Amino acid sequence: MRIRQASLAEAIIVLNQISEFDHPETEASLMQRLAGHASLILVAEHEGSLVGVKIGYRFSDSTFYSWLGGVAPAGRRMGIAQALLDAQETWAIEQGYQEIKVKSRNCFPSMLMLLLKNAYIIENIEKKGRVADYRIYFSKLLTNKKYSK
Repeated sequence: MRIRQASLAEAIIVLNQISEFDHPETEASLMQRLAGHASLILVAEHEGSLVGVKIGYRFSDSTFYSWLGGVAPAGRRMGIAQALLDAQETWAIEQGYQEIKVKSRNCFPSMLMLLLKNAYIIENIEKKGRVADYRIYFSKLLTNKKYSK
């Protein structure tokens, strides 16, 4: 497995493999969301195929927002989500960010467990639609990665 920075087109390749997302993203929709923000797009490659993606952007001078990510079915249960999270945290620390924020939903239990396992704390819950669709807001201080897990 290899984690590396990527293009929007490569991110779309992975996102199109993840059926759990409500609506498909396009390069244009990604560009619109990331416009005007310093951003990071990471992909995971496994045996020559793109199987994971993690996209985030500058939320404020001190905070990085981990916006969108996932692992294609072909890459699941191989530690890819953890590797992407670790790479994003390392990059955020190197850029001088002190905190990462992320939002998930009850319908993504693997993501919720990954965040909790990595010392992200729940800041807020937004009740929206069905209970499975409630938004759960997490944050993590990044002052020193080796002490934040």
